[in-house]
Amino acid sequence: MDIPEMTPSPMRDLGFGIRCIDTLQVRPQMAACYLIERGNDLAFVEAGTSLGVPHLMALLEQLGLARDRVRYVIPTHVHLDHAGGAGALMRELPNAKLVVHPRGARHMVDPTQLIAGATAVYGAEAMARMYGEILPVDESRVIAPADGESLPFGDAALQFIDTPGHARHHFSVWDAQSRGFFTGDTFGLSYREFDSPAGAFVMPTTTPVQFEPDAWRQTLDRYLSFAPQRMFLTHYSVVEDVTRLANDLRAGLARYELIATELAHSQDRHERLLRALTEDVLTAVHAHGSALGDAEIRAVLDADLELNAQGLGVWLDRRAR
Repeated sequence: MDIPEMTPSPMRDLGFGIRCIDTLQVRPQMAACYLIERGNDLAFVEAGTSLGVPHLMALLEQLGLARDRVRYVIPTHVHLDHAGGAGALMRELPNAKLVVHPRGARHMVDPTQLIAGATAVYGAEAMARMYGEILPVDESRVIAPADGESLPFGDAALQFIDTPGHARHHFSVWDAQSRGFFTGDTFGLSYREFDSPAGAFVMPTTTPVQFEPDAWRQTLDRYLSFAPQRMFLTHYSVVEDVTRLANDLRAGLARYELIATELAHSQDRHERLLRALTEDVLTAVHAHGSALGDAEIRAVLDADLELNAQGLGVWLDRRAR
């Protein structure tokens, strides 16, 4: 896969040797990956899609960082907005190991099922447009850490914590230096458009097919047991005020369960779920103090709300069996 010349991805320095990089998916500030620099070691947390890889390589060049310094590529889970570009990224980084949840490792080595599942949902043309080419990773370059395992990085380590709730193939990365977790999707969505004088706004993401609210609540408990000072979200960037946001996320999960349960036997269940989730988030964003109007809020969240409705439907069907 030849990498053409590209402009670097937009980047923000967050301190602690951590840079937040916009992976340029769909719209600005929708999805991030993180470049961590400690000593001579570099790591990418999240891989984005293969369409964004040229921009990541251009950013390394702009920063004067040699590709062979990248020690790890770390997708938090194997949903394609997080891991679709892993194979393409690994091809550009000769010394890197791919670090992935044990439940997701086989899908990185052989992405056939990932490709087939997403193609069935989106169609081949949309798949190519959104995700580009999804390449396999050689098994010899894959590390699948156990829950709680640490890997050396710079003069310290990164620790990997099993964090189900959004997906069973999801881990989070604890970085003691920043006192922060790289949370993938298990600390929800917090788009910067919804920041207000009250701070950040957070909501669940119940993307199909492994939404498990009880497991998610246990994950939140585990996060807080580390007394984190910040969370590095994929959607989008760093948030603080962690305890308040964890409580807001718990409240959102409870509302989602109630909405889904009340609509479980509706004939037009998906449409009613989508309407109810839309009403819920409009109410919540306005209560948070956002100055955006309903149309602006929906423009940011329509795709996420559609996926959340689908995921709640799958959860209801699984619970009924």
